[in-house]
Amino acid sequence: MSRIALGVSYGGGSYAGWQSQPSGRTVQDRLEAALGAFAVQPVSTICAGRTDAGVHGLMQVVHFDTALDRAPGSWVRGTNSFLPPDIAVQWAQPVSDSFHARASAQRRRYAYVLLESPVRPSVEAGRVGWVFRPLDGEAMRAATRHLLGEHDFTSFRASGCQALTPVKTLYRADIHRRDSRAASSAYWRFDFEGNAFLHHMIRNIMGCLIAVGTGRASPDWIAEVIAARSRDAAAPTFAPDGLYFVGPVYDPAWGLPSSAAAYDWLP
Repeated sequence: MSRIALGVSYGGGSYAGWQSQPSGRTVQDRLEAALGAFAVQPVSTICAGRTDAGVHGLMQVVHFDTALDRAPGSWVRGTNSFLPPDIAVQWAQPVSDSFHARASAQRRRYAYVLLESPVRPSVEAGRVGWVFRPLDGEAMRAATRHLLGEHDFTSFRASGCQALTPVKTLYRADIHRRDSRAASSAYWRFDFEGNAFLHHMIRNIMGCLIAVGTGRASPDWIAEVIAARSRDAAAPTFAPDGLYFVGPVYDPAWGLPSSAAAYDWLP
């Protein structure tokens, strides 16, 4: 048996999240069906980080074990021939049996792309979040400083979260604005990097940052939300549309790609 790692990108809008479900309408179900069709035998995968319904993946990393001897490029082209247009294997690479897509990941990265505009999105619908009120970037950046470091993130945790502990470490939270040519419009990109994330954690953080950015709460309110350790203390969960799993971070010794072509279009 040999172990293969894959980098996979997908648009999550048509799927009920990553993890396999009886309905079969998940990214994992589609990927495993395509791998099985190419390999002509069942293939089970383990991923670096599960994503929710509607959340996109720029470089999800999975691994699987197989007795087949195929060139890496063959795994890419062969599997993609059985996948729908909104899921694509970006690369394939043999790895040692000690590699584990989830356990070997040192950090995980997410990005949220948000449209600030008086008019709702159209061609980018499902690919960006949307606010119609102007946002204060400096206030939001001040708020993120309370999130950095190790915290009990219970206030940002979904009720159905299965994580063993709500204590996580957020290493980075960056916010960038790109002005649009249209009047009173802009695109915002929020980048988050942590050791792990809770169910709905980023979407709940986004709800709070937008409350700060629109002036409904002060930057220091975020510290109060964290200290409360109660989901009721935070803002409502924000839409999944603009959320992207950018990918895991591994020790360079594994020699795995750190980016893929799917990165290049994202603002």
